[in-house]
Amino acid sequence: MAQLKVLVVDDEPGIRSGVSRILRTFHVTYPFMDEDYTFEVLEAATGEEGIEIIDREMPDILLLDNKLPGIQGVEVLEYVRKKSYDIVVAMITSYASLDVAVKAHNDGAIDFIPKPFTPQELKASIEQITKQQYLRRITHKLKVEGRKVRFQFLSVLSHELKAPLNAIEGYLRMMQERQMGDSMQEYASAIDRSLQRIEGMRNLIMDLLDFTKVSFERQVEKMQEIDLREMASLAVITVSPYAIHKDIHFVTDISGCGKIWADPNDFEIIFNNLVSNAVKYNKPGGTVTISVSCDDSDFKLSVEDTGIGMNTDECGMLFEAFSRIKNDKTRNISGSGLGLSIVKKVVELYHGIINVESVPDKGSVFSVIIPKVQVTHKKAE
Repeated sequence: MAQLKVLVVDDEPGIRSGVSRILRTFHVTYPFMDEDYTFEVLEAATGEEGIEIIDREMPDILLLDNKLPGIQGVEVLEYVRKKSYDIVVAMITSYASLDVAVKAHNDGAIDFIPKPFTPQELKASIEQITKQQYLRRITHKLKVEGRKVRFQFLSVLSHELKAPLNAIEGYLRMMQERQMGDSMQEYASAIDRSLQRIEGMRNLIMDLLDFTKVSFERQVEKMQEIDLREMASLAVITVSPYAIHKDIHFVTDISGCGKIWADPNDFEIIFNNLVSNAVKYNKPGGTVTISVSCDDSDFKLSVEDTGIGMNTDECGMLFEAFSRIKNDKTRNISGSGLGLSIVKKVVELYHGIINVESVPDKGSVFSVIIPKVQVTHKKAE
């Protein structure tokens, strides 16, 4: 269970002790919450004392009387607002003028609890306030993560696109100025390098498109029966030019469970990323083995390569967005660092898991396991 701190600022000892007694054994639960919430109650008899506790303890919920000795409750509320503290505030008061109520609302109070209140009334208010606080913090977290992702996108774009564009521009100017003579043959190497740079940019753009188009929600209306043999074959065809260049051989083993009910775009992302990585990080003359099988409960896919492999630390960071393995063996291998994070999110849409086993200089095995119930042959209603 998680615990929230509740600060009661009221000059009546009976109110403070009553809140403590009521909330001591109270907990809030709701389906969308990760865990139940219990409460630790702090007490203050004056506004000044309340501000000291707020600064020191940083409570989650503030139950605030307006009529206090010294500074008034609305002044405490204004202090909380000016400090931008992450505190949900409810006013507890016997009486309040309309002006006070309006000011309290404008300064962020989300509820008014009239005195005297029953235990049921207090619990109902605390339950609602807890949900408000939970949702506020989740919203803030999502906004922060959204800003982080946008910043990462910009960082990747500026670094991964600027460098090849500069290189291509250099090659083009070299040809424009005829720096190596008038024969096109003299520029064959520059043209090949430019095409390689363009291919790298195209792959990055495709990864970014995959990352943005996956809504991370299962699209039931797009579900259909797909043939896994065909899906594996298409993935092999897609990477064949690169595989031929590296003399990579494919072995495909699909036993049973040849067809499943799923969104073809999702499984295209899974197959294409895993197979292309198996080729990209393989050794010349290596092998890629694609295996698909089913048992009574699970659909299983594995893609095994005989490539450069990874150590334990590298495996641990592999599925993080924008994460790339950087060492002497990968120095000349381009990538966005998005592919496997996309695969992981797609697999999780089907309540599945993805694992990797790898040995440096021996190769890697990526395994996807998805519960059969998530890929039923029956059409979704």
